[in-house]
Amino acid sequence: MYIKRDIVTVYKQTILGPVWYLVQPVLTTIMFMFVFGGLAGISTDEVPQSLFYLAGITMWNYFSACFSACNNVFAANAGVFGKVYFPRLVVPLSAITSNLIKMLIQMALFVAVYIFFAVKGTSVGVQWQIVLTPLYIALIAFHSLSWGLIVSSLTTKYRDLNFLIAFGLQLFMYVTPVIYPLSTAPANYQAILALNPLTPIFEAFKYSCFGCGMFDWGGLLYSTVFMLVTLFFSVIVFTRVEKNFMDTV
Repeated sequence: MYIKRDIVTVYKQTILGPVWYLVQPVLTTIMFMFVFGGLAGISTDEVPQSLFYLAGITMWNYFSACFSACNNVFAANAGVFGKVYFPRLVVPLSAITSNLIKMLIQMALFVAVYIFFAVKGTSVGVQWQIVLTPLYIALIAFHSLSWGLIVSSLTTKYRDLNFLIAFGLQLFMYVTPVIYPLSTAPANYQAILALNPLTPIFEAFKYSCFGCGMFDWGGLLYSTVFMLVTLFFSVIVFTRVEKNFMDTV
């Protein structure tokens, strides 16, 4: 029910409907090409700009959408939670599932653009690590879930965090290699950027698709361990808060 609601009702009274799933990444890619590729001249490791940015945007949109849905679980569903009991984790899990369907639609657009450049003869070499794409997506999903649950649990009492998180999410994109390859960052900042658990995922995905960037098993292991620890902690916090959150929401 929640998955159907998230997919159907959001665009129920719009003209374009689900086409917005495709319009949004296309417009964002065009903007990135103009600002970061044109004005700023940021390198894309010889990968066509539209393809490079679309790869990062597709993955980032999934993280951002899942995180935004999960960090608003209690406030958005207070009416339902206060009337009937059911496992509260159903709601954030449905959010990452429904957003996965949207992400797969955008991924289809990315594949179409990829094939277009491949047919043109552009050198975009897919690597065998592309088979690990489900792992990259799963890591992003559960990172967003765990972080969202922690934030949602805190914002039931401290509403000011909503404003901080909304601003922080925009800044967080710039410390994640979405619009630039990690190799182009200054050497003294690369180690700091590598501490971001999303960095090895985005780098691995781009390496799998284009053969550029970095693929690091150690980085993926670090990201996985980070995710498991935060997920364990977030479920504990979420479970404790759900017992009496109606007193504060």
